[in-house]
Amino acid sequence: MNLALNLARQALWLTSPNPRVGCVITAADGTVLGQGHTQRAGGPHAEIMALRDAAARGHSVQGATAWVTLEPCAHQGRTGPCCDALAAAGIGRVVAALTDPNPQVAGQGMARLAAAGVQTDILDAQDDIAVQARELNIGFFSRMARGLPWVRMKVAASLDGQTALQNGQSRWITGPEARADGHAWRARACAILTGIGTVLEDDPLLNVRGVDTPRQPHLVVVDSRLDMPLSAQLLDTQGAGHQARQIWVYTAVDPSNSELAEKRTALSARGVNVIDMPSPGGKVDLAAMLRDLARREINELHLEAGHKLNGSFIREGLVDEFLVYLAPQLLGPGQGMANLPALTTLSGAVQLAFHAVDSVGPDLRLLLRKSAQCRG
Repeated sequence: MNLALNLARQALWLTSPNPRVGCVITAADGTVLGQGHTQRAGGPHAEIMALRDAAARGHSVQGATAWVTLEPCAHQGRTGPCCDALAAAGIGRVVAALTDPNPQVAGQGMARLAAAGVQTDILDAQDDIAVQARELNIGFFSRMARGLPWVRMKVAASLDGQTALQNGQSRWITGPEARADGHAWRARACAILTGIGTVLEDDPLLNVRGVDTPRQPHLVVVDSRLDMPLSAQLLDTQGAGHQARQIWVYTAVDPSNSELAEKRTALSARGVNVIDMPSPGGKVDLAAMLRDLARREINELHLEAGHKLNGSFIREGLVDEFLVYLAPQLLGPGQGMANLPALTTLSGAVQLAFHAVDSVGPDLRLLLRKSAQCRG
């Protein structure tokens, strides 16, 4: 199962919106007969790759055991049901790390295998392998269970919490190792989200660079007034092919506004999908936007924005995880991580828990999540 988990990790930047899954088929004596991981969406799943690998090696899988990091699917999606393929191949036992959270599967894969005479086992949810397999697919589980993507807010800051000087200068607070690591986190996301303020101030590309990834994450821009300039660099990052990068601009402007009709047409001609998602306050309804992104099969949403939009996401309780790079320097007054209201009591603080702390070059990488229990 550890080998299957390592195979699943190889699919980290590949499978979105499908889960990252690995499969190993072994004989009774433990000999590996075949192995594989899920391919691009529309391509074969891990179980099919392992069966093909076994066949290519000339091995029979009759009575063999399949170790898979997620329950074999039981529905006809972009590909056929993997549970049926395993049973048809003569697999004698299937061990899965987790039950598939997809309502179209959710135990049905293992049930169909059992009905076909295959022995089935699922690891305990607290088993370390099961925990790691779920972490690898935390966005998929979020989308299936909550109807929301897993929102990860990335911030690069000084030790005193400044993300830029008062004049806006921010290149570069963290070192090259942290910046490269940030691109690897971008690569695993289904989409990168930013605000129009960042687009207007920095004219960023917001794509993955320096990482050998087969796909670019889609791009989401929160742009309440539809100020997106047609000259923005990010409009030239779509690429081509069946996994071409989509650009979604969420706005709160009345679609009947004739003054912006030409802008909408021009953006559409550039391949941009303008989506109206107004809230009563004249801003984009962020919660509704996240639900819409889940419907567009976004599992992990990587948020890289300025302190104003960061503050909005935090205030509305929409951030699941904070990815913070801290540089060992003090900048003094500047722009903070998030625009949050002043507190009068410590009990009003956003309570977080450290999930992981690692050194990346001279900087620290902190992974934090909402605290299940507030400190006293």
